[in-house]
Amino acid sequence: QVQLVESGGGLVQAGGSLRLSCAASGIVFGINVMGWYRQAPGKQRELVATITPSSSTNYGDSVKGRFTISRDNAKNTVYLQMNSLKPEDTAVYYCHASYYAYWGQGTQVTVSS
Repeated sequence: QVQLVESGGGLVQAGGSLRLSCAASGIVFGINVMGWYRQAPGKQRELVATITPSSSTNYGDSVKGRFTISRDNAKNTVYLQMNSLKPEDTAVYYCHASYYAYWGQGTQVTVSS
C-alpha cells in the first residue's frame, strides 16, 4: 500500500537548521510532484515547497531563500533542508504525493526563540 514516512523533525533554536526526509513506498515515485506542507495550531495547512519529477521547484513566500526541496528518485525520497529557522516555522510538516493525492502522517518541527 501507499506509504509516505516523514522523519527529521524536532526542536531547534531560532537560526538553526533541520533536514526533513520523506520516504515513499507503494507508489511510482518518479511520476509524482512531491510536496511539503505545514500546519500550525489553529491555522490552515499551507504550501512549503513542491518539486516536479524533473526537479523544478516552487516555494511558499515565507520560506523562499531559507528552505530547499530536493528529491532522489533512486531512493524514492524527497528532502526539505530548512535553514535560518524562525519560531513562526513551528508546525507539523506533511509530505504529499500528487498523483496519489496521499499525505504522510507528519513530523513536528518546533523552533524556540
